[in-house]
This record gives sequence, C-alpha cells and structure tokens, in this order.
Amino acid sequence: MQTHWRAWRASYLIAAVFIIIIFALLAGASPNPPMARGDDAQVAARIQRVENGIPPISLGASEPPLQLNLQRLMEIYKVPAVSIAEIDNFKIDWAKAYGVSEAGGATPVTTHTLFQAGSISKTVAASGALWLVEHGKLSLDENVNQKLVTWKVPENEFTKDQKVTLRRLQSHSAGLTVHGFPGYAVGEPVPTLVQILNGEKPANTAPIRVDFVPGTKFRYSGGGVTIEQQLIMDVTGKQFPQFMRETVLDKIGMTDSSYEQPLPPERAKLTASGTREDGKIVPGRWHIYPEMAAAGLWTTPTDLAKFGIEIALSKQGKANHVLSEAMTRQMLTPQIEHVGLSFFLGEGNNPEEFGHGGDDAGFQANLIMFADSGKGVAVMTNSNSGHALANYVVQSIA
Repeated sequence: MQTHWRAWRASYLIAAVFIIIIFALLAGASPNPPMARGDDAQVAARIQRVENGIPPISLGASEPPLQLNLQRLMEIYKVPAVSIAEIDNFKIDWAKAYGVSEAGGATPVTTHTLFQAGSISKTVAASGALWLVEHGKLSLDENVNQKLVTWKVPENEFTKDQKVTLRRLQSHSAGLTVHGFPGYAVGEPVPTLVQILNGEKPANTAPIRVDFVPGTKFRYSGGGVTIEQQLIMDVTGKQFPQFMRETVLDKIGMTDSSYEQPLPPERAKLTASGTREDGKIVPGRWHIYPEMAAAGLWTTPTDLAKFGIEIALSKQGKANHVLSEAMTRQMLTPQIEHVGLSFFLGEGNNPEEFGHGGDDAGFQANLIMFADSGKGVAVMTNSNSGHALANYVVQSIA
C-alpha cells in the first residue's frame, strides 16, 4: 500500500529514538562511486558528512555509547539497498547507491538501479494531467464525467450538487474511496483499469466510489488518482506509459524512468528486488501495478531529483519544460489543508517545502524539495523498512 506525505512525517516524529538509531546506518556504507558535480574532494567530504553525521548514541551512564555502521544496521533492519540523490542550488550535488539489488545477493546497486516509487508516482502523473489542462484538453474544475468515456463516476446522493473534478482528484478532496493498492504478484491475473474502478475480479480492491460530498474535506485516495489515469487515457487516446514518457519524462530527462507495468525484460534487468520487513524477497521480485498513476512508476533518486528541480525552477519561470510558472504555482498552492495539486506542502516554518512519500510491496521512497532555496533530497530503498532510513538520511543531509 502506498503512504502519503503526512503519514510518513508522523512516523518519524513518533519514532524519534528509532530514527536516531537508523541515522547511523549511513556510517559504514559499502563503496559505490558517487555521481556528483564540482570538485571531487569537496563532494566526497559532503557525502562523508552525511554518512557519518551523528554522534554516538547514548545507552545510559552504565553503558558505553553505541556506534553502528551501515553494514551492521542494514543487517539489523533488513534493508538490502539504499539509493540517494542530494540537491543543492537547484542541481544534483551528488548521488550514491549503497548495498545490493537483492537480499542475499552480491550484485551492487548503482545510481541507475530502478526502484518502485509508490505514491510518488502520483506527483509525476499530476504534472502530465496539468499539461493537458494547459493545452485545453482538460479543466481543473469541470465534472470529470464530461471527459471520461470508457467509464463514468457513478452518481449518487453525494454528487447531486458537488462533482468530482480533476482539482479534487489531485488534492484528495473528491470524496472517493480506496486509500491505496497492494499490487498483483507476478503470475497472478491482472485486472483492467475498469475492473479496478468497479472492484470486479480479479481486482483485489473495493469499488472506487464517492461516499462524502466532494470538496468538503481531505481524505487520501489512490482510487481518485486511478480515475485520473483513465481520464488521461480517454482524452489522449494513448496508453498511460506512452503519454507520460512523451509529455513529462523525456522533457525533463528522466531517462531511467517508466510507468510500464510490468516492465519489458531489458528494463526489468535493471531493477532492485523488493524486500519484506522480515528480510525475505517479495515473490516474483516485485508486484505489478496496473494503477500506474497511483503507484506504478519505476525510477531512480536521480530522476526524482530532476523532477523536483524542474518543479522548483518552473515555479520561478526558469524551466517550464512541462508546466508554466502560473500552473506550477497553482500546483504548489494549498487546495485543502496542506495539500496542493498532488504534492503535500510544508507547514509552519517551511512553506516552500513540497514532496511525497511512496510505499509499494517491498519498496519505500521519499522526495523532498524546497522550491525557493533549491535544496532537496530523494531517497529510495528496496525494503518495507525504508521510511525509517529515509527519515534518517533527510535529517543527516539537513
């Protein structure tokens, strides 16, 4: 199941002590030459500060401080691989991968190893839908049933006066059910998108329906984003992976990314294998997600960093390969609570912050970007224990 931004942040606030322990994970990483810019020595020093960025952990007066290295902590928490891209001044400052592509294996991951992005898929997909808005193919505020062809949102007492719109789909305020998706094991029957929308076998989730008045409150709904996927396909007449590649991925230079589910064999060779909390490999290596817009992006931290940088610069009118400055600013404006158009936005002292977390079977990932200062980080893991590690990486980089 995918997790959203607020749930991820809450997890590390609740488990602060646990996060501090995980922070030491970076202290003894296996060698993997980083991708970086600028002076190699300076970059190496910055990476080392992240990897060794905390003091020993006190266990009390009667115990010596605890010092853990990455290798030991990866064994303890059963995280086979971690891949990181750190952003500074709107550029990728460095990217580095740690560990192996599969639990018990010996193949090292690289900065080009593909991980499942989980719900971060929603943010990239949203930029594609907003491109259609800017080109007059969709509207943010019209009833989506006006453009849906293959399937329609069933009307009921909740939709009598307020309708499901693209703005509400992206801000999780459309009143729709189905929080997230578990995916389908390799070899299992995979449903069509219409079967998923209707909750019909072989779909493994409930029907996606409106059960409160659209626009009245926030409730996270991967189901709503699946409607968005069908809307894009109906309007463009293209398969979703093709549309996203042509409209977003290629324009930003996200060359290692794809929404194809399942991946073709050549790309599948470049993937990490998902890992359960107990350290066992996900059967078949990973799950298949026909809910591509909600959970189906295969990518790298470097490509996610490129996406974050594109959005941040577009807000300032300095990139705009996909979206205009005006549309990007709308994307980063709260629509309901602290939710923009797909992104979760910073609160309190961090109003420029935007990002999302992701959670697929055996994979967890996080993307954080600061739109005005140009700082950020993308962290991807092939483990269901990856969020704790990602929180720790973020704290160390900060």
